[in-house]
Amino acid sequence: MIKLFITATDTDAGKTYVAQTLITALIQKNLKVAAFKPISAGCKKVQTQQGTQLINEDALLLSNVANCQQSIEQINPVAFEEPIAPHIAAQKQNCTIDLAFLNEHYNKITTNSCDVVITEGAGGWRLPLGGGRFLSELVKTTDQHVILVVNMKLGCLNHAVLSYESIISDGLACVGWVANCPETMAYLDENIAELEQLLPMPLLAKLDNETDIEIAAKKFNLTPLISHV
Repeated sequence: MIKLFITATDTDAGKTYVAQTLITALIQKNLKVAAFKPISAGCKKVQTQQGTQLINEDALLLSNVANCQQSIEQINPVAFEEPIAPHIAAQKQNCTIDLAFLNEHYNKITTNSCDVVITEGAGGWRLPLGGGRFLSELVKTTDQHVILVVNMKLGCLNHAVLSYESIISDGLACVGWVANCPETMAYLDENIAELEQLLPMPLLAKLDNETDIEIAAKKFNLTPLISHV
């Protein structure tokens, strides 16, 4: 089973867009792909047959592309209504974010008959969960390989290298990076070329404002991901 965790250089860097695109690209290769977004903040209350439910837009987008018939609760087990740091949202509700609980949910997904599990993180690599713990610990305990999304803007070279070094210091494999280019960056090609020199893992895709996920998915180089595992 291929287990991939998508992190990024900062928040709002395009993790969900990259996750959607990657899931679609893998499905185009006739693979069964499950999605997991362990933690979300900024959810809407929705009335369902089961009662009032917190629905995160990113989790819903992942649900729309994954092909392993998962419920929103299975994809996103921890959801907070306010669009704030999850550990602060948990504190306001007098609860804690339990890594063991997240690990249990992840293991349930891996027992299903899927070929690939794509996990989308929250924020950057060192997302605090409270109590001195970080979401990166879940990636370690579940032994996932990491894809780094680089938000191509001024300052991204520093953010990308520091994020990569942190991932490697945790003893994990960073198997590729994605240049997410939602806006026009001065000297974009030169910055991408510099990152290709600074980061030892391959560039998997250069993504822009393509709204058709099916078309965007064809820009992904899947060979390093499929051959690595």
